[in-house]
Amino acid sequence: MKILITGHRGYIGPHLVNLLHEHGHQVTGVDIGYFEACAWESLPAADREIRGDFRQLTEADLEGHDCVCHLAAISNDPMGDLNPELTYTTNRDGSIELARKAKRAGVSRFLFSGSCSVYGKGEKLDLDETATLNPVSAYAESKIATEREVVKLADKSFSPAFLRNATAYGHSPNLRIDLVANNLLACAIARGDIRIMSDGTPWRPLVHCHDIARAFVAFAEAPAKVIHTQAINIGGNDQNYQVRDVGDAVQRLVPNAKIVYTGEVGSDPRNYRVNFDRFQQMFPGFKLKYNLQTGLEELLAKFREHQFGLKDFEGDQFVRLRALKKHLA
Repeated sequence: MKILITGHRGYIGPHLVNLLHEHGHQVTGVDIGYFEACAWESLPAADREIRGDFRQLTEADLEGHDCVCHLAAISNDPMGDLNPELTYTTNRDGSIELARKAKRAGVSRFLFSGSCSVYGKGEKLDLDETATLNPVSAYAESKIATEREVVKLADKSFSPAFLRNATAYGHSPNLRIDLVANNLLACAIARGDIRIMSDGTPWRPLVHCHDIARAFVAFAEAPAKVIHTQAINIGGNDQNYQVRDVGDAVQRLVPNAKIVYTGEVGSDPRNYRVNFDRFQQMFPGFKLKYNLQTGLEELLAKFREHQFGLKDFEGDQFVRLRALKKHLA
């Protein structure tokens, strides 16, 4: 297949480029380049590279592709809160228009990188895809709005699907440390403590960024009837953790680091434990490659290989919000 990826030089994108190539697919990559300087290892090249804003793609750019994997976004709650209007115009308006262009260009499949953050302040535990959506951020609201509008475009020749990813973590050639598991491990290595800014009780489902990329490949290769109009939680039932559990896992790997509850964010309204049964039913042969333990072990080895230290932790390279502020400035 010929597959176009937006945001292929971001956090998840490099894994997806490599996996699609391993599966024999031809890849077009579209990336504006905001975060490619954040990479700490070389990024894989797509077969065709388009440098620019995905919102500027034309139908001619999309023609001839079998599938669009839409990863590009203002990519977490703090970045969304920095400029909510930019989040809505990029994540919502830009994504909806991209889907419309893809349909007009004859692309038969549109895979949207959503988020379990749409559940926000969860009303109950073990939230499945029918649960009430309670977003508490512009980022989550933009994901919901995109799902609701793009699904309306579905017909017998255009199959959109929505991957509601659990909170990503783990090693990538384009590292981020502004994700909860990565941040706590980076803090332990750089500062010698594990700083938890809430009381540690909120639930988060976690999934390795490589496993998210593997899920995109599975959705791209599945029969259309399997994925058509589906909004699916991506992760594993045994990979739901309270933030304090993540801190404990980090401490087991870095035993000299002490856990510190700073309390600076007060009561975190984002609290969601998620059910992933439907994902497993759709793809019964799919097993997560990583769990929190193995993912953190791999990332710790990479931190040590790259001699990650306090300067890296406090700098701009691995924190998307700081990098984005530079571009906005």
